[in-house]
Amino acid sequence: MKLNEDNETLAINKVLILYILNKLNKPVTNTGLLKLVLSIDEINYFYFQQFLLDLLENRYLITYKKENSDVYEITEKGKETLNLTLSILPGILKLKVDTSLKESADKIEDEVSIIAEYMPEDEKNYTVTCKIIENGVTVFETKTYAPSPEIAKKITDNWNTKAVELYPKILGLLMQ
Repeated sequence: MKLNEDNETLAINKVLILYILNKLNKPVTNTGLLKLVLSIDEINYFYFQQFLLDLLENRYLITYKKENSDVYEITEKGKETLNLTLSILPGILKLKVDTSLKESADKIEDEVSIIAEYMPEDEKNYTVTCKIIENGVTVFETKTYAPSPEIAKKITDNWNTKAVELYPKILGLLMQ
């Protein structure tokens, strides 16, 4: 697909993004939206970003910060435009969205609900933050210090892979 040649393909991809956001009916991060779109149809990352920019400029989408992430949501103008242009979206794409969106959205929500990051405080100390977010609400957050980037990375890697096991244990200890 060439960005400047096939106007119908460009329009279909924009309508697909609007259709997914409308069906999802909740804010989603850029990465989450890209994963959802890729689970339905092949799309070039740079074209995807351009489509988002076009949809934002036309006020079909809005973006805002939620839990330190930029999220996207369809606007009323976007919903009206979707209703007017839905007929250009091939039925097979609608069917893919309708059948796989719930499963893909749950996987993506699981992925983004566990967050671990570290930031340098000075040359020797790092602050490590570990979070669990459910439905856009931080349900658990802890911060600790690490004396090296290696230890900070190990803590974040462990949280990303073992948070499901660690969180109940930590909660249990706190409730004793």
